[in-house]
Amino acid sequence: MAFFSRRTLVAVLATSAAVMTCDAFSSSPSSSMSRTLSSIVTRTTCRSTPVPPLLVSLSTAMEDDIATSDDDDDAQDYLLESSDLLSDGDESSNNDEVMPASYVSRARIAELRAIHRRHETDVGSPEYQVAGMTERISHLTSHLRAHPKDFSTRRGLVALVNKRRRLLNYLYRTDETGYAEIVSSLGIRHRVPGAIPSREDQYGEYPGQKANRGKSKMKGNKRN
Repeated sequence: MAFFSRRTLVAVLATSAAVMTCDAFSSSPSSSMSRTLSSIVTRTTCRSTPVPPLLVSLSTAMEDDIATSDDDDDAQDYLLESSDLLSDGDESSNNDEVMPASYVSRARIAELRAIHRRHETDVGSPEYQVAGMTERISHLTSHLRAHPKDFSTRRGLVALVNKRRRLLNYLYRTDETGYAEIVSSLGIRHRVPGAIPSREDQYGEYPGQKANRGKSKMKGNKRN
């Protein structure tokens, strides 16, 4: 199969368009006089009218299309999908989704409460509350290590620790066996009320310093 150059192809197209224009002007009346006049007008028009430059020259885009028309089957597809823009590391990170810490904490709280509740409908026993508070305290402690200036969380953590201590004290007075089991199971460091001496017990065995100082001053004044 013979191939023509682009310039030859364009010239043929331009000539065909000009001939069609001339035929359109020449197909008019049937009288000889009008045919003669129309032929003169047609010849003059066809000779004087230049070929439009758009029919002679092709744009760069059309030339590129003609040049690559034979290689369409081998042309590469440059359309990319969103997955192609990700590297191997990004794909692996998307596959291995990391659960938020709050979600993990809530799941852990539900698990511990289910383990330490007294019966199926238990929602308020000391063991049930202590189990949930322990996991909550652990979560807030890890949060404060990452954000040490979160004072609102710090106040909430202190209040939660105090509330858990009161519940453990109550559980120790009412059920020492249950107290020992939950403390050892959850790893809670708690001192029973009798093990911690009060302020009066701790400092009552020492003599008063203010009374001795007053007596020494009185002795000094008498000597003078």
